[in-house]
Amino acid sequence: MIQQTIFPFKLGITKEKLTSRSGLALMAEFNHGIGLRELTDGYLPLPGSNRGFKPSIFVDALVLMLQGGGRSLEDIRELKYEEGLLKLIGCDNIPDPDAVGDWLRRMGDLEAGPLGLKGLDKVRDTINHRILRKDGIEEYTLDADATEIIGEKADALYTYKGNKGYMPMVGFLYESNICIYDEFREGNTAPSYGQVEFYKECKKRMPRGKRIGYYRADSASYQAELINELEADHVRWTITSDMDEAVKGLIVSISDNEWIEPVEGCGYEVAETVHIMNKTKESFRIVIKREPWRQGKLFDKERNYYHAVATNWDEGEKTADKVLQWHNQRGQAENFNKELKNGFGMERMPCGQVAANAVFFRIGTIAYNLFIGFKRLSCPEGWKRHTIATYRWKMIHVAGRIVKHAGEVILKIAVDVKKLMLFQEIRQKIFELNLASDG
Repeated sequence: MIQQTIFPFKLGITKEKLTSRSGLALMAEFNHGIGLRELTDGYLPLPGSNRGFKPSIFVDALVLMLQGGGRSLEDIRELKYEEGLLKLIGCDNIPDPDAVGDWLRRMGDLEAGPLGLKGLDKVRDTINHRILRKDGIEEYTLDADATEIIGEKADALYTYKGNKGYMPMVGFLYESNICIYDEFREGNTAPSYGQVEFYKECKKRMPRGKRIGYYRADSASYQAELINELEADHVRWTITSDMDEAVKGLIVSISDNEWIEPVEGCGYEVAETVHIMNKTKESFRIVIKREPWRQGKLFDKERNYYHAVATNWDEGEKTADKVLQWHNQRGQAENFNKELKNGFGMERMPCGQVAANAVFFRIGTIAYNLFIGFKRLSCPEGWKRHTIATYRWKMIHVAGRIVKHAGEVILKIAVDVKKLMLFQEIRQKIFELNLASDG
């Protein structure tokens, strides 16, 4: 017999109830225990007839698809092959991609009122409250940032970076990684637009007994109105300063002996001064970092690069260098953005309409927050730093066989005893969380 393949095995079809994503059952169990289906059906408009799918059917399927690694509406078809797994988690229907697209457009239809976005806003807030109330933290750091999503869609507009796409604003709580609020925006919306309103929306969504005590942002937030609002709320803040003429003048006025190298040989110097904007009610510190250009500039005699950070931290609380270190931690928000976009498929939008994409993006943030809650509340301490990609490799993509024995349904997973015990411990924590739920 002539060999016709590299390895000597054949392909066939089995009717056994198998799954290649056993770990997705645990995430689905957490999603259900925290109330995703109940909240979705409670806050989103129901179908007009008995034959239509409830909103929980669409949201549950999209969340599972995104958590499992799907990146487009077409990927939702892969869930249909997980018949045994879907029965385990009580998910009897998976809508077709076309039906999901139509539903997204209906939920975002501005003429009918953005009922989908408003409902999902309440779903996200309630889930966030149930996650945050268990972490023992009272004051959080808000990292606010705009992120670009490139997309050659029919109504996509050019961003300030020169790409067609969208520019949503997201606010992350640094201590918990939770996205407390998302605002989907047109591509041509400047990142500086609506900064005060965005902060107020984030503040409004904090659970009772918890508050935003700290705020970090880039130069898009360098606005007098926002600074006044933060001061009124007694929030400690750092914001990258615009290098406008006023700030440049302050830098020039700093004498050479005021520049200090925080650590000998670190390669940069810091200094600080006091500044007040035309419309700010209080003065604030400006901390400046000075370092030489690593490569000389051909037509510019300036030999140094300057980076300025405005802050209301008292000098006794944080030295100039400590202010810069704390402000630089906002770079972690970039990692949160990467996880949301690359980990949960939010780097591309599925529809040609902005409103429909806004609904999809909000479902993406809910899927992201559910994963954050899952790993922080249900998983071992050492797993909390893992990204969703690592979870998929270690937990979700585990082969399993679904059998019935003595009237019980059993998911037999292809792992060793240690990982089986891990799965059982996670399920037990999810069950205990469900018992303690606030409903």
